[in-house]
Order: sequence, then C-alpha cells, then structure tokens
Amino acid sequence: MPDELAAVAERYRRFAALEAPGRSQLYASWADRVADDPSLQAMLARLPGTRRQPPLVFAVTRLLGSGDVAADAWAEWMRDNADAVVAECLARSVQTNEPLRCAALLPALRRIDGPIALLEVGASAGLCLYPDRYSYRYAGAHAEVRVDPQTGPSTVELVCDVRGERMPSVRSPEVVWRAGIDLNPLDVQNPRDVDWLAQLVWPGEAGRAERIRAAAAIAAGDPPLMAAGDAAVLLPEIAAQAPSDATLVVTTPGVLAHIPRAARGEVIWAAQSAGRWITIDDPGLHDGWRGGSPTAWGEGFAVALDGDILAAADPLGRWWEWRPGSGAIRS
Repeated sequence: MPDELAAVAERYRRFAALEAPGRSQLYASWADRVADDPSLQAMLARLPGTRRQPPLVFAVTRLLGSGDVAADAWAEWMRDNADAVVAECLARSVQTNEPLRCAALLPALRRIDGPIALLEVGASAGLCLYPDRYSYRYAGAHAEVRVDPQTGPSTVELVCDVRGERMPSVRSPEVVWRAGIDLNPLDVQNPRDVDWLAQLVWPGEAGRAERIRAAAAIAAGDPPLMAAGDAAVLLPEIAAQAPSDATLVVTTPGVLAHIPRAARGEVIWAAQSAGRWITIDDPGLHDGWRGGSPTAWGEGFAVALDGDILAAADPLGRWWEWRPGSGAIRS
C-alpha cells in the first residue's frame, strides 16, 4: 500500500507541476492537495491506474457536486463522498468531444466531392459529426474567411487562428449520413452525458463548455447512429450501412493515440478500406502517412487526407497552418 500511495502522490504532483499550469490554476491546487494528503491518496489508490488520472477524478467530483471550491474545501468534500467518487470513476472515462476540431477537418473535407457519409472513430457523443451545422471563422494576420451552413449562421461559431500566409479553402459540406464508433459512446440526448462532456472542460478554459453544450443541442435534434465496440472490428459493418450514393469519409481526429500501437495499423487499414480517411495525429504516432513520416515537423498535429498530410493544427482545432515541404505533403 505505501508504494500505491507514493505512486498516486507522484502522479498528482507531476500533474500540478507540468500539466495544469497555463490551463487551470484550480486543478493545479487540487492536485497539490492530493500530493500532500495521505487520506486522499489512500482513497484514490482504491482505483486502478487507468481510473485515477487527475482530469478524470476532478471532472467526476465536479459532476457529483463538489463545485469549483478551494483545495481544502474540495479535500473535505472528497473524504465525505469517497464511495460515490470511486464508483463514478470506475464507470467513466475521459471522452473529450471538442467540436472545434471540425475547423481542422473542414479544409480536408473541402477536397471530397459530396454528398458525404461521415463515420468517426472515437466519436464520444458525436459532436464532430456535424461539420455542416456549424459556422466557422478562420482568422489570419491579414485576412479572414467565414463559412456558414447553407441554412444560414449557426448557433455554434468555431473560431480558428490561421498561421502563415495561406488561408484555407473551405465550404460547408453536404453531409447526408453520420455515424460514430466508440468503446463507450455517450448519448447526446441524455442530459447527464452532456453534463459529463461539459465537466471534462478544465476550469479556466473559457468558452469550451458553452460551445460543447450548444453543439450537443444541435446534435440532439438529429442524433447520429452510434455503435459501441472495437473500431477495427465494427468499421466494415457500420460502413456498410452508409448510403451507396454518398462518399464515405472515415475520420479519426485525435483518437489513435488512445489505441494501443499494435492495433493502430488495423484501424487505419479498416478506415482506408472503407472509404476516404481524414485524421488529426501527432506525426510520430503511426506509419499511415503516404510518402513517409514528416521530418522537422515542429508544433502541432498533422492533418491528412488518405495519408497525404495537408496541414498542421492544434490538437483541438484552435489553430491551423498549411505545411508545404514537410516531407509527406502534396499541395
């Protein structure tokens, strides 16, 4: 048990020092409190390692009603609600569902003739399956590009900073079918699941929770087909349900990092076999890039269509940049 307590303390101390700064001062203070409190360490040691990550535990406590309180008050609440926190952590996982990622996907979708049948791996609640229902504003140093749905401005506007001189070529896609695969899909029509998505936003990340709730309201009016299970196994079955007169596009935005490396190639192969494939990944994550892995990459994830890298982007879609000359790029 002492080793388990030490492992919990070290994990939370590292989170407070390296991960929370610049994103959430409140989470940093909560993590420091765990690192210094053996009673909290013992409580969290009841959880397996995959269920005691600080972002998961902190989101669960907020979901259960701790409030965004000072560290001492939060620690007292934790001790009073230990059994409920443990039970909820065992039932939940971190399922970030950031619709802003659609801003990174849109320039790649622009290169595909519609109508489009959209299938996302790791879809969570499916908020990235509605790129046609959101408005976009790409803001560069000297220009701005705005795109609205065909029906007019959306209640969700996704703002993306453009780096470099080249602005993206974008349009609102025609999406006629949408489906998602996830190990534990969330129900966008279930208020508790939507609350969970909102609680996964760290305190201090202004605007994200409101954007998620607004996107969830759009999705709830036209829910996607959602399937639970292993993407490599389910992908052919779900893809077969797409309309035959639409172009099937499989997206894997930010999910491959959460799949064991040995299985990533299987998911990529299944995606490419099913239709067109768009991904947003760290360039070193896999070998699915056409022309080889990029060199001298720099900041950001790679955005690629069918393995051809088109651009770099923030993992959550906050910025976007064309990347000519990265070794695997075709303009």
